[in-house]
Amino acid sequence: MTEYILIYILCISIVTAIITAYDKRAAKKYPKHRVPENVLLMLAISGGSVAELLTMLKIRHKTKHKKFMIGLPVIIVLQMIVITIGALRPLIPNS
Repeated sequence: MTEYILIYILCISIVTAIITAYDKRAAKKYPKHRVPENVLLMLAISGGSVAELLTMLKIRHKTKHKKFMIGLPVIIVLQMIVITIGALRPLIPNS
């Protein structure tokens, strides 16, 4: 099961990075074809948060938007908490 989760994270990360890079290009050349911010945030929530943050920093896209520069690290921390709880849950005996 773990390998399926890793494959999912890899796939959603690749898709997120591509869509973020596309939005950067669209911002300059095709402003009518931008990706809505809510879509970018949903991709992050869906598992592409690290890829989106790294892509944004690398291509300098949305780095002045507090929604992303604060929101993405918060999403990453929340995802880390969920993963940690999920990993520790089998170690906790049933009460």
